Amino acid sequence: MNDPRPEHLITPGERRDNGTSGPLGDGSGYVLALFRMVVGFLFACHGAATLFDVLGGPHGGPVPEPGAWPGWWAAVIQLVGGGLVVIGAWTRSAATLCSGSMAYAYFVQHQATALFPMENGGEAAAMFCWAFLLIAVMGPGRWALDALFTRAGGTTEGNRERNALAV
Repeated sequence: MNDPRPEHLITPGERRDNGTSGPLGDGSGYVLALFRMVVGFLFACHGAATLFDVLGGPHGGPVPEPGAWPGWWAAVIQLVGGGLVVIGAWTRSAATLCSGSMAYAYFVQHQATALFPMENGGEAAAMFCWAFLLIAVMGPGRWALDALFTRAGGTTEGNRERNALAV
């Protein structure tokens, strides 16, 4: 059923299309899903490289000792959070955690040496931070396990978004 209100009076949380229609029409959800999977996979690869000394090894020095702060914990967040984002499970929560960890990495590790990412080596941290923030806000797109969870619970993504925006 079409909403009789003019388009400018409908908030993004009320849109039936999850706000993902646009220049690509109905294909935007698929593009968002591909974006989510690629970003999550690359993030998980960073975690695996740091924890297991594979794929070229850790970029910030030696493999951290288990439990060492912040390197080991950051790598665990990268591996687990990136994996959850790839498969689309608890996507918004995982993406929020990943975004926050990269914001922490940027402001604590990188910005201490210089202000701009090009000067302090924080380009990857800044890009991952903003990419995961986008995923957290927009949702997982298509091909996500979250869709199975919401169907089983009897709610839809649109209803959950409306409830979250109604705070």
